[in-house]
Amino acid sequence: MHSVTLGILVSLIAATLRLATPIIFAALGGVISERSGVVNIGLEGIMIAGAFFGVLGSHLTKNAWIGIIFAIVAGMIIALIHAVLSINLKADQVISGVSINIFSAALMSFLLFKFFNRDGQTDGVTQLSYPKEFMGSIPVLGNLLKELNWFVFIAFGLALILHLMLYYTPLGLRIRSVGEHPKAADTLGINVYKIRYLCVLLSGAFAGIGGAALSLGATNLFREGMVSGKGFIALAAMIFGNWKPFGALAASLLFGFAEAFRIVAQGFGWKVPDEVYYSFPYILTMLMLAGFVGKTTPPAADGVPYTKGER
Repeated sequence: MHSVTLGILVSLIAATLRLATPIIFAALGGVISERSGVVNIGLEGIMIAGAFFGVLGSHLTKNAWIGIIFAIVAGMIIALIHAVLSINLKADQVISGVSINIFSAALMSFLLFKFFNRDGQTDGVTQLSYPKEFMGSIPVLGNLLKELNWFVFIAFGLALILHLMLYYTPLGLRIRSVGEHPKAADTLGINVYKIRYLCVLLSGAFAGIGGAALSLGATNLFREGMVSGKGFIALAAMIFGNWKPFGALAASLLFGFAEAFRIVAQGFGWKVPDEVYYSFPYILTMLMLAGFVGKTTPPAADGVPYTKGER
């Protein structure tokens, strides 16, 4: 293959993997939450919180890995609000999620000014280090691997772990049974509330890492608007992936490819307005939702509050 063509192909694949990574994390969070029967529209807001607190943690400790822990904890705290509203208070889960998106965006803007004394974006912080030179020296795949970051590997590993947990462990069986038929699960001694809390908190942790993948993986700062609908794209990926980890992973890669193609295609010199390139991922989202909603099957009790002892 011509070296120029090969270079473009490697760049396209690397950009696809990097851009899909935040979506993969959030989509996996959506999978585990909805597998237990709790719709989590608030992934966008949780990603915003994860992106900000990842940077804040790195800023305070000068360690990006601790920043990721900050992002995970922040994501779980935001998710806990959704869990209380959805599971205990029986609030409408869609409205709760939308409220969290609005609340989180506003709160992070306030905290941005509070901690960094500025609007718009934070200062640059310590980014997650990645051994590009070593990765580049690996035979055959070196040119591709050196363009990635640790978040890409973590996302793929997490998808595998979540698949094994859901389909090959007793805990996974409990989660799926709670999402399909909570009353039957309850009669078998499974604590429906406990399982749903666990899954919603895990979804917050996953989406929090997804936010950190944007602020500490792709860049080294938090900027308002940087999540830019990726939480909603993750929801589309989850649906397209039929509420399965590997399905969500594949769909996220497709969205990542659309974004990567936009970037690469702008270098082709085609006489097309930039707005057309920017619209690729969103057009793909609408096409997928229009074509596949109805053909995929959500968990039977997804979005249905559960009250113990109620007939």
